[in-house]
Amino acid sequence: MPLARRPGPQRRELPIAGAWWIDLLIVVALAALVAGVVALARRWTAPLRPTVDIDLSLCALPGYTLLSLARGVAAYLLSLAFTLVYGSIAAHRRVAERVMIPVLDILQGIPVLGFLPGLVLGMVALFPGSNIGLELACVVMIFTGQVWNMTFSSYGSLRAVPLELREAARVYRFGWWKTFSVVEVPAAMIGLVWNSMMSMAGGWFFLTVNEAFTLGDHDFRLPGIGSYMSVAIDRGDVRAMAAATVAMIVMIVVVDQLVWRPALAWAQKFKLEETEADVGATSWVLALLRRSRAIAWAEQRAARVLALFESRAAAAPSAAAGESGRAASRLLGAGVGLGFAALALLGAAHLVTMLHALTAAEWRQLAAALGLTFLRTYAALAIGALWTVPVGIWIGLSPARTRILQPIIQVAAAFPAPMIFPLVTLAILAAGVPFAWGCVALMLLGSQWYILFNVLAGAGAMPHDLREVAAVCGLGRWARWRTLYLPAIVPYLITGLITAAGGAWNASIVAEYVRYRGDTLIAPGLGSLITTATAAGNFPLLAAGVLTMSLGIVAINRTVWRRLGRYADARFSLNR
Repeated sequence: MPLARRPGPQRRELPIAGAWWIDLLIVVALAALVAGVVALARRWTAPLRPTVDIDLSLCALPGYTLLSLARGVAAYLLSLAFTLVYGSIAAHRRVAERVMIPVLDILQGIPVLGFLPGLVLGMVALFPGSNIGLELACVVMIFTGQVWNMTFSSYGSLRAVPLELREAARVYRFGWWKTFSVVEVPAAMIGLVWNSMMSMAGGWFFLTVNEAFTLGDHDFRLPGIGSYMSVAIDRGDVRAMAAATVAMIVMIVVVDQLVWRPALAWAQKFKLEETEADVGATSWVLALLRRSRAIAWAEQRAARVLALFESRAAAAPSAAAGESGRAASRLLGAGVGLGFAALALLGAAHLVTMLHALTAAEWRQLAAALGLTFLRTYAALAIGALWTVPVGIWIGLSPARTRILQPIIQVAAAFPAPMIFPLVTLAILAAGVPFAWGCVALMLLGSQWYILFNVLAGAGAMPHDLREVAAVCGLGRWARWRTLYLPAIVPYLITGLITAAGGAWNASIVAEYVRYRGDTLIAPGLGSLITTATAAGNFPLLAAGVLTMSLGIVAINRTVWRRLGRYADARFSLNR
């Protein structure tokens, strides 16, 4: 398959003269970054305090915003490393895939509050004298809101790498590193960038819970914009809520302009097509960076290091060394597997002991709650798909529309919906909608973006030459949608629906249980049951609720979504 552009490192144009001030800006930014990391390290190692008072004054808000952003960035870097390693192993090792993908399903299905109590208590016990444990727990909790979407996207993209590219890699005797860096990562890049944006948004969703967590009589709170908003909601301080909302929007816009738009514009060069689109995504930050001499110098050094690494990785090992390496790899894999199996057995034994304390009435309550939340989850998905599919295709097909609307969508998606739950709830009640069904709107706020971002990725990755062929053949608007646009985005849509379903189940925890000015609205369901059990410190009921939700999600994924995914991949993937 001929490519419009080579998916890999390319020689950059020489920076123009007079761009010294760009290098100066980069140096200043790096210095600020180092200073921020040092300040953050001091805060992490500071003594742990039983309670943290959140200052609702406006001057405290910038500091809280930067602290939350630092936790989100740390969690994203952790998510990216996990995605590249886990997705690659699952995509290449058939035996490992049979275990790793179901495990990913299970982990995705465990709601945030299922991880939070044990993780927080364990980390605080591990680092009793400092904030390190609580900070690490918060970062890992944000990580659990980011990583699954990215890993599924990477795994799906690597499985869908065109056979022609893999054959070319074999013909030219690429080593594993060169195949990974030149063929696989570029093939997965567009989906990874879009899902990274969505994952950062997913990480913010539970920010108010992650930074201000209450377990029984214990109040685990960290300074940040999430805890700021949580305290503002509890006190009914509208001014503070509005200020936190503005600060969150500013942070999202700045991150979008400095990180995601440049990444999206840069990733367009990995699009596989025979003819190039007229207008691609652009970024003023990327344009500036391309004029930097410092960046050009760093790229040249990095290219030399990578070339040296590739040459060493491609060097064929001797037969004895190869067999020794494979034996060591099998031994390491068996050891890791046995270790995880032992931990799983220990955890299962402890879980059975806890569940034994539940009564038959509580199990019936769990079954009824599962049914109610199931109906709300798929009502939210249906409503979300109805508007995100046509809108996502319409935007994704046009680089100009993408350039204008993507920042707006990014801001809307990245904004933590629980921050506006009180306002949306008031509107629902004012409209006369019972909260038991009105909370579907709250769950929709936490799930619809997964569908939209995947549809956008699918529409954006659609080869331009296919659209030109449709135009040459004289297909009308409806015929193009029916025969090209909708089939082309089906694999992405299935991925979006799977992750949106997980997001909706998780969102039920905060959507079915809303507090505002001391009042609490509860919609009967599994999410409100888990939240109530957490607040009361009822660990057996919390464990049973988390287990019920996890098993429900996994069962639906294995019986419905995975089959649909395989069918969509075989029937509609453009890379086959």
